[in-house]
Amino acid sequence: MASFASTECFLPLHQSRLSLPTHHKHHPGNGSCSTFLQLQRAATHKSKSLSFTFSAQGTIPCVSVERNDRSSFVKTSAVRYLTGSVTRTQGLRFAVVVARFNEIVTKQLLEGALATFKNYSVQDEDIDVVWVPGSFEIGIAAERLGKSGKYHAVLCIGAVIRGDTSHYDAVANSAASGVLSAGLSSGVPCIFGVLTCDNMEQALNRAGGKSGNKGSETALTAIEMASLFEHHLK
Repeated sequence: MASFASTECFLPLHQSRLSLPTHHKHHPGNGSCSTFLQLQRAATHKSKSLSFTFSAQGTIPCVSVERNDRSSFVKTSAVRYLTGSVTRTQGLRFAVVVARFNEIVTKQLLEGALATFKNYSVQDEDIDVVWVPGSFEIGIAAERLGKSGKYHAVLCIGAVIRGDTSHYDAVANSAASGVLSAGLSSGVPCIFGVLTCDNMEQALNRAGGKSGNKGSETALTAIEMASLFEHHLK
């Protein structure tokens, strides 16, 4: 239950010296009623006058507080926290787009993703793997898969390693924007799992080496997002 209160305004009645003349107003036709409480609290140096209005409109209670020519409207209602679950994987289907370029890296990322799917009870028949030539082509393939309506999430796996020219920046930026665009246009979560590294050592460290396997992390993100969309955001 969400509630907002000033510590100056609310005290337990048995602990405060309050006079509570109460006036009720009934509003015919809309089934609502309001209760007006004029509260007078004695203080050591000065007194403060508070006016409370409680209104029950349907199922959402509201409180209006007026004090010293200031007013605020407080709505109290249940706060819902929506999150995806990594344990509710039954019925979820995934596509994995993998770039063939730098296959020594991307293949290990794919293996990490598939192992994570298995660990979280995603069935093999609910996973399709699509190979594309390089990371630049990931976005268009992810968009087509997302729009097919067959998948709850699309993993995008690739590896771009810096070379001697600016080609690295063009491919890395295009891969990132392509995956983002695919998700936005299809309405299906497209998870960015493209490594952008300065050298091959960094890439291998992130494909099952000392820095873990980013393919596994991508799969876990895909499960959570697929669950969120399927169970809460349909």
